[in-house]
Amino acid sequence: MTRKKITAALVGNPNSGKTTIFNNVTGGRQHVGNYPGVTVEKKEGYKNLGDKEFAIIDLPGTYSLTAYSQEEVVTRNFIVNDKPDVVIDILDASNLERNLYLTVQLLELEHPLLLALNMVDVAEDLGVKINDSKLSQCLNGTPVVRTIGVRNEGTDAMLLAAAEASGNKQSNGFKLDYGNDVEEAIKKLEPLLITLHNEIKFPVRWLALKLLENDANIKKSLIKLSSSDSVVNECDKIRIDLSHKLGEDVELFVAGQRYQFVGKVYQQIADVRDAHAITTSDKIDKVLTNRLFGLPIFFGLMWVVFNLVFTIGDIPSGWIEDAFGKLGELIGSVMSDGPLKSLVVDGIIGGVGGVLTFVPGIILLFLAISILEDTGYMARAAFIMDRMMRKFGLHGKSFIPLLLGFGCSVPAIMGSRMLENPRDRMITILVSPLMSCSAKLPVYTVLIAAFFDPSVAGNVLFSIYILGIVLLMIMASIYRKTLFKGESEPFVMELPPYRIPTIKSIVLHMWERSSLYLKKAGTIILAASILMWFLTNYPSEVEYSKDYDALTVQAEETYTQQVREDVLAPLNIEDVEQNEQLTALVSEIQDVNTEFDEATAELEEDSAEYAELDAAKTEKLQLIETENPELYASAAKYVELTSGLEEEKTHLENEKTGEKLERSYSGQLGKFVEPAIRPLGFDWRVGVSLVAGVTAKEVVLSTMGTIYSLGETDENSKSLKHALAQDPNLNPLVAYSLMVFVLIYSPCLAALAVMKRETNSWKWPAFSLLYGTALAWVVTFIVYQGGKLLGFGS
Repeated sequence: MTRKKITAALVGNPNSGKTTIFNNVTGGRQHVGNYPGVTVEKKEGYKNLGDKEFAIIDLPGTYSLTAYSQEEVVTRNFIVNDKPDVVIDILDASNLERNLYLTVQLLELEHPLLLALNMVDVAEDLGVKINDSKLSQCLNGTPVVRTIGVRNEGTDAMLLAAAEASGNKQSNGFKLDYGNDVEEAIKKLEPLLITLHNEIKFPVRWLALKLLENDANIKKSLIKLSSSDSVVNECDKIRIDLSHKLGEDVELFVAGQRYQFVGKVYQQIADVRDAHAITTSDKIDKVLTNRLFGLPIFFGLMWVVFNLVFTIGDIPSGWIEDAFGKLGELIGSVMSDGPLKSLVVDGIIGGVGGVLTFVPGIILLFLAISILEDTGYMARAAFIMDRMMRKFGLHGKSFIPLLLGFGCSVPAIMGSRMLENPRDRMITILVSPLMSCSAKLPVYTVLIAAFFDPSVAGNVLFSIYILGIVLLMIMASIYRKTLFKGESEPFVMELPPYRIPTIKSIVLHMWERSSLYLKKAGTIILAASILMWFLTNYPSEVEYSKDYDALTVQAEETYTQQVREDVLAPLNIEDVEQNEQLTALVSEIQDVNTEFDEATAELEEDSAEYAELDAAKTEKLQLIETENPELYASAAKYVELTSGLEEEKTHLENEKTGEKLERSYSGQLGKFVEPAIRPLGFDWRVGVSLVAGVTAKEVVLSTMGTIYSLGETDENSKSLKHALAQDPNLNPLVAYSLMVFVLIYSPCLAALAVMKRETNSWKWPAFSLLYGTALAWVVTFIVYQGGKLLGFGS
């Protein structure tokens, strides 16, 4: 059966239930992207109903069709340029008078229109009854249907009515009378605009009205056309003359006329029983937005969200990390050593694993945000925090993504989507990397443990976190006054009634946002991971300062000779395995040593717990010696020699790897940047670590471990702490300066990739990388040089 294809555009105010209806209608058949050239999200979905196939376009939520935001311009341009078969205006029946302002502007676009009265159950609970037929009559026969989005009621009827409305390609003749002066001006303009009408496609009357309102977007479109200068100049004269006649700005007068019309319509169609009734939402707000309890409750909820994302999320993230680690080992075991194996295991599998470890946290983040948005609490949270945040050029809603920045910049940047205003969104995106994310904490931990006394360690760490918050506030204020300056938008936000969210809506909302991270950011991160693998592994042939292969062979020969002289000869055997009792004893001693090493891996050698475990180990070995007095000395010697060989081979391998890294392209880059970072107290080793740390801040530690010939290291590595403390180029002031630099400089690759996705441009990730690194240099320079002047550099 061939289905009739119908394109329907969903339009409506924010919080009108538009997206809930879209999710109910389309289900999993959705595609989410961005409109070309803008950061506004574009959602498309599909629905088959009878002999009809609907393509549903969920346009951005907007209160009007002026040109003050990308959402408004995108909505009106889509209706005019893409010409959907029908526009479905989703109206919040409980706030119908305000919603009808957008309806009037949609009618003026002269496009087939259907009105969907949504949330009629909420309106009736408030004592408001809407006369559907009277509403249709007041708007020149525009069809009206009823829906309850959260219960998925009336959506099929809405689509069938939309299909019927789509057959009417002619305007329903709606025409709002703006008074003699305005109507006369429109008549003067219409003949001038008829020749330009076909080029920019907007209805002539609507176009004339927009020019009288001095719509900057429309004027810009006209100016691009050939021979339009005279038309634009004449339009300006007519507008100025009209403004003088009205005694006020034309745009304000026109808006006032629309509101008057909407008010008259609402009085005719709405029966309000008790306008002063206290609703359930009002009762809840008395607690949740209370001056005394509002902030503590909000912080409590944010604490729950924070722990949900970064505590519970760590569990599946650990599983993913372990799974990719085992996959790397498995693939590595079946591949021969060489560049291909290194690329697959370290570059591709390591890169993909690094991407996927973020996913559980991102899913949980958007789960929490979806619940808060769908219940209606998110609007209250913004209201509560706005006064505090506005002092620093931030919107109230910015607090939530910034709070999440303590865990990870990736969900913090993605969380900025909750901000409707592009300026607020951009400022939040650019300053969120200044929060100390969990990836930076291991770097702080190692440096503090290596250079600061435990009595001040907490204060040092706290000062870094506070520095990040202070810089965030300063930079937000600077951005508001420079890059994103303009009139500060007042905090105007509808407080929707509290609702119980539907599981379907929450899951779809959560998944559509989370999947974008995998589809878009993942590919960029993978490519960058492969690039970093190349930089750290090539050139593959380098000239080493030592013959590491010969030294390894020499170590093995020395070991074999010592085992023969100290273990085998006294026992008259050629091999350890010839004596089963000796073999068992060696295994027993090695088990005790392994158990001790695992138990003390995260302990300091001067701690009481370490001393206790060391005493227990000695006791176990003494017991083994008592039970095997004749062979114990030989077994212990064999274990000592074997352990020494492994340590020597590991040291040589790590030293070789460190030397190769020094001569790699990334090492050369580190030495190239050394003159620039010398004033900060850093040498080329730190430079390599910082360059590698752009991939992920945790990589700073593993790179240091490689440079200091220690192999793989993390925040619990005692050997790395010792190596750093012994480096004559490092001291407490340099360590603190390094922490400051790590705090501020370029966001990690994952954050940059997501930033590109959210801004729809490489310009802002590049700017963030450059400004972050420049700011890090300046602040670190002040800290280091100021510290030296105060005598802290010794």
